[in-house]
Amino acid sequence: MTDLFDRYRVIDADTHLTEQPDVWISRLARKWGDRLPHIERRDGEDAWVIGDDVAFKPGFVSMVGFDGTVPEHPATYDDIPAARLAHMDSLGIYAQILYPNVGGFGSHTFLRLNEPELMMECVRAYNDFLIDWSSADAKRLVPVMALPFWDLDASIQELERRASNGHKAVLFPSQPHDFKAPALGHRHWHPLWAAAEQAGLPFSFHIGGQDLSGLAKDRGGIGTKANFARLSSLSFIENGKGLAELIFGGICHRFPRLDFVSVESGAGWIPSLLEAFDWQWRNGGVAKEHPQYGLLPSEYFRRQIYACFWFERDMIGPALALYPDNILYETDFPHPTSMSPGPATPALPPREYAANALGTLPEATLAKVLHDNAARVYGVH
Repeated sequence: MTDLFDRYRVIDADTHLTEQPDVWISRLARKWGDRLPHIERRDGEDAWVIGDDVAFKPGFVSMVGFDGTVPEHPATYDDIPAARLAHMDSLGIYAQILYPNVGGFGSHTFLRLNEPELMMECVRAYNDFLIDWSSADAKRLVPVMALPFWDLDASIQELERRASNGHKAVLFPSQPHDFKAPALGHRHWHPLWAAAEQAGLPFSFHIGGQDLSGLAKDRGGIGTKANFARLSSLSFIENGKGLAELIFGGICHRFPRLDFVSVESGAGWIPSLLEAFDWQWRNGGVAKEHPQYGLLPSEYFRRQIYACFWFERDMIGPALALYPDNILYETDFPHPTSMSPGPATPALPPREYAANALGTLPEATLAKVLHDNAARVYGVH
């Protein structure tokens, strides 16, 4: 079966835009000078510089069509394809949910600036840019706002500022305590959850929204490529920790109409984790300590938590059998381990992958995972 993408308006629940070089320098005051995030050509390669440091190279996160694997990457913007909507059409993708690169997967990269006013302005400028960029087709390009999580009041103000202007979700670090903020389960965040619930905006926890500096170190000298693969795989587990904070911290109980999405984390491990959560919940006496919690962790998950997958074969079937209403399809376009077609991509392109991995699933499940679940969460029409 090769026509799944023809039968459904496929929504790609996790993609990344390659921010244009002038996002910040064209929108913010000149007084900030070179402290603004900007592109510099270093040793023949374009690099994002934030403060005095090279944050990363845009080619590293824009691998579509590139003939190589990490750490090799396109050298400059001239080597990165730019025709987004045409590429979506070629793949059979109807809509894409949009996540950043430069600010990190929770805005924590801006902490390097060490200047609260500038940090806040960078977040606001990114959110404004994203609305402008996605206006090329506002029905198909779905923006997710960033927040200055280090400032609760400013985060609420930014959420409310952008809630009515096109943003469909909120990006947030799954472990804010890594950046000296309270943990997700802390009551500190309750006003933010309340504001998002009122606005009808889900929260997205993308992998990498943690401090991965320790995990990224190659302590055993295993090699650059092996260490990158190890880091990428273990990032899934880091998102699982965020889910534990939401459920055991009572956030799902207190804010029953607020949805949460674990992004780029895979989904095959979800049933095992939830089985462990339920077991420990029962045997750890959580119901006695918190009698107001009326559901088991797996039941809270079914009600308001989602996970995204893009490469799994063996375990995605069992996960979908248990949680068909809570799993979203993604491609991770155009990251190094994405389903983006190109010489460096060992996996099948999205259409062929879906046919092989999902083609035997019931039609009702296919409709949910390829379109309905994401359409419901993100308000895609």
